[in-house]
Amino acid sequence: MKLDKETIAKIAHLARLEVNESEEKSLLQDMNNILSFMEKLNELDTTGVEPLIYLTDEVNVFRDDKVKMDITTEEALQNAPVHDGQYFKVAKVIDKS
Repeated sequence: MKLDKETIAKIAHLARLEVNESEEKSLLQDMNNILSFMEKLNELDTTGVEPLIYLTDEVNVFRDDKVKMDITTEEALQNAPVHDGQYFKVAKVIDKS
């Protein structure tokens, strides 16, 4: 299968990309190289080869979540420029008017 300029233009439109003339030539060559490589892979005899689903045999190791207090409120507010003793005070960023 060979791609042409119209196909590149359609792909660029679908991907919402602006492609100029020099980029179009480069893309056309690159995408045709990719397709020819894939055609080469299709020539391989893969009978009896199991499909590869996972790259490794590793399994996710889950741990229980444990709530613990790393720092106290006082320690967290210690370097805060402005606070009320319990919360950080920051400038208003949302205007509800």
